[in-house]
Amino acid sequence: MWQPRLVALDIDGTLLDHDGLLPQQVNAAVARVVAAGVPVVLSTGRGWAGTKPIADALGLPAGQHVSSNGAVRVRNPPFEVLERVTFDPAAVVERVLAEHPEAMLAVEIIGEGFMVNRPFPEGELNGELITVDVAELVAEPVTRVVVRDPNASEHDFIALAHRLGMEGVSYFIGYTAWLDIAPDGVDKSYGLAGVCLDLGIDAADVLALGDGRNDIEMLRWAGRGVALGDAPDEVKQAADHVTDRFADGGTVNELRRWF
Repeated sequence: MWQPRLVALDIDGTLLDHDGLLPQQVNAAVARVVAAGVPVVLSTGRGWAGTKPIADALGLPAGQHVSSNGAVRVRNPPFEVLERVTFDPAAVVERVLAEHPEAMLAVEIIGEGFMVNRPFPEGELNGELITVDVAELVAEPVTRVVVRDPNASEHDFIALAHRLGMEGVSYFIGYTAWLDIAPDGVDKSYGLAGVCLDLGIDAADVLALGDGRNDIEMLRWAGRGVALGDAPDEVKQAADHVTDRFADGGTVNELRRWF
């Protein structure tokens, strides 16, 4: 009988509700995985500054995690960056600002926070936020660029990603007008493949849960990819199984199936 040897978990909408709260039942379900001796790997679009508090809240033991949609792989505790993949953001930022001149932009300072060109809505980015001009924002290679425009819709950003169509980068669309731009070929499955290589675990033995468009590659890659019932249709189509909605215990029910 198949049994997961590693569990990869998205954070927002999979571990946390849409108010950013970690339900006790979810915490307990993850604790059962840890008690079984199976590695729990957080696999998230968040930067590490926003990922570490969740690892701490879950009481996860020392291990690897994947942040920034696969561009950053860390071991914690103690904190160590094992891999970071970067790209030159200048060209894509120029293209984005040509279409959305009022866009908010952010690039990650790993483990600390973000440099931004203007303030983001409260609570959307974790860690310290340092406001700089666009020239400084794009001066060095980065792991990701976050683009946000409160005046645009999710569908506007899907269309924008298609129009940009630039080689050398990957795009992930959020639930709102939120666009994550990452190095080409880098997604959550890329980071998880690095974890599995280090641990001697096959992708076929991984259980992965997620609910967002940035989870699609991870769900396809894992031996068992599970989408939350809240997920967009294209995420559900990429999954091997669709569990219940988060509020109806989707994450808990899937973990209880195995642990």
